[in-house]
Amino acid sequence: MAAKKKTDSASPDSPDSRAANVAQRPPAEVTYRDELERLRASDTGPRPPGWKLSPLAVRAFILGDPERGIRKKFVGNPSLVDRAMVALATNRGLILVGEPGTAKSLLSELLAAAVCEKSTLTIQGSAGTTDDQIKYSWNYALLLAEGPTPRALVPAPLYTAMKEGTIVRFEEITRCPLEIQDSLLAALSDRVLAVPEMEGEDAMLFAREGFNVIATANTRDLGVNEMSAALKRRFNFETVFPIPDFDVEMALVREETTRLLARSGVPKIPGPDVLELLVTTFRELRAGLTVDGQAMDRLSVPMSTAEAVSVAYAMGIRSHFLHGGEATPADLVECLVGAAIKTDSEDVARLRRYFDQRISKRKEPHFRAYYEARHRLPG
Repeated sequence: MAAKKKTDSASPDSPDSRAANVAQRPPAEVTYRDELERLRASDTGPRPPGWKLSPLAVRAFILGDPERGIRKKFVGNPSLVDRAMVALATNRGLILVGEPGTAKSLLSELLAAAVCEKSTLTIQGSAGTTDDQIKYSWNYALLLAEGPTPRALVPAPLYTAMKEGTIVRFEEITRCPLEIQDSLLAALSDRVLAVPEMEGEDAMLFAREGFNVIATANTRDLGVNEMSAALKRRFNFETVFPIPDFDVEMALVREETTRLLARSGVPKIPGPDVLELLVTTFRELRAGLTVDGQAMDRLSVPMSTAEAVSVAYAMGIRSHFLHGGEATPADLVECLVGAAIKTDSEDVARLRRYFDQRISKRKEPHFRAYYEARHRLPG
């Protein structure tokens, strides 16, 4: 009998191969496909033109509906979600503003996934964003061979969204130069995109029903490239605020950390005492105010809930892979450094003062252990 040939690569059906092919972060319409299908099957509410779900079903998808097995995905004011949906059902765009890490991008993605089942038409705003990354560009080989034809045109997210009648997401719009931002004016006001290189019907693209724009801008960048008055008039502005309630933020950090660590093969999340230290630290440094009303220094970086989740995730990874035990207050100090101390050297001194003036006064054992680990701070 001939010997079976050995190969170095894993079988396509092996667990290792399947794990290697799993996306680190699938889009919302993939992650929550089952929920969207259940909502679509039971959705009897009226739908705006071009929408895949009614606003009532979109609301349930984002804010949760335990009776239908729909988990809550956005922790925020329900009226914000309602106003966002109303804006998207009109001919005005929607712009979500707020501190970094307040889940503006998440809300944008969830809205797009529920409304049109496509959240991946995304423009990432930056100083280097160009007009052709927003509208369209050309396949230059075909352009030279055929001239400006529909086959030679390479659609960008705005062009595709208008053609298909879907939502385009514009992340961090105020990081783009003013003239790049204003490329949205005709699409938002007249719902049309001119393609002057082509002739006849192809020279004008008229948006199909369902098209709209969701932009985001964090308040720390709003002054980078101020939006023109003309563009502001074509958007409804909605502010996303940090989570006001401690217990709600604690539950969110625990839930998201559990999900992230499970994807990384870590079976145990940081304990409740360590998570309490984490959330307390972030809330107090974010507000510049302790839970008992004492004023204190704020750090120059936004201590957001999203950043708190990242630190909790890092703690779980550190404790599992480096020392094989439970996460400790010392692990929190180590992981806090990268989140709280970035470019401002004064933040090291502010963080040390926080430990000396605030943490040192707490008598609970986990706060005492946290204070004793302060030597792990740099400097």
